[in-house]
Amino acid sequence: MAGREDGGTMKGFFLTGTNTGVGKTHVGALIAKLLVAGGHRAGVYKPVESGCRREQGSLIAADGQTLWDAAGRPGELAHVCPQRFEAALAPPQAATLEGSHVDAQLLRRGLDYWQERSDLVLVEGAGGLMSPLSDEDYNADLAADFGLPLIIVAANELGVINATLQTILSARAVAPRLPIAGVILNQTAELLDDLSVQHNAEQLEKHCDLPLLATVSFGQSKLDSEPDWFSMATC
Repeated sequence: MAGREDGGTMKGFFLTGTNTGVGKTHVGALIAKLLVAGGHRAGVYKPVESGCRREQGSLIAADGQTLWDAAGRPGELAHVCPQRFEAALAPPQAATLEGSHVDAQLLRRGLDYWQERSDLVLVEGAGGLMSPLSDEDYNADLAADFGLPLIIVAANELGVINATLQTILSARAVAPRLPIAGVILNQTAELLDDLSVQHNAEQLEKHCDLPLLATVSFGQSKLDSEPDWFSMATC
């Protein structure tokens, strides 16, 4: 796990997805709300975000803002997502368009801010596990360096079994020492014609050797208290 200045370890989760647009931020916000409701100080960290909107000369990271609001606005918003880019591309591409680059060291140092300000921190990657974060890093590399248990968010739609198993295989190949807490199945749209939506949870439990931590319905605004999210982050 990531180290703390007091010699202990930082506790939390690294949220990744089976792809872009699977609802990592929504799921992260639900977990943050539940932790805060349980009396825990939840830090939130989005190392880099692209596709940010520009307001009055500043770039607003929508995902970072959502996580920050859900966690009760701990610390300063600027430290939730310290690297922000406007183009809706992978972060290194978006940075290049601006004549800049993603600072690989800042991706890691940015977590330090939350050490004394939280009981645990929720880190949300950008895109899928093997999406590039910088010229040197994929999400998997950062997750491995942090050592926080990985939560895989998977879209509840046709094809999720393959996408989830591929993500698990990638995690175990690239970061074999990284603990994987489990999978959260998240429905991002109504998908009335997708018959798999009603069966994907059962099929994931059948084919996946990791626990299915939660199944989130479309529009769901509250997460069940089981499992014990805080205890799972501290193991």
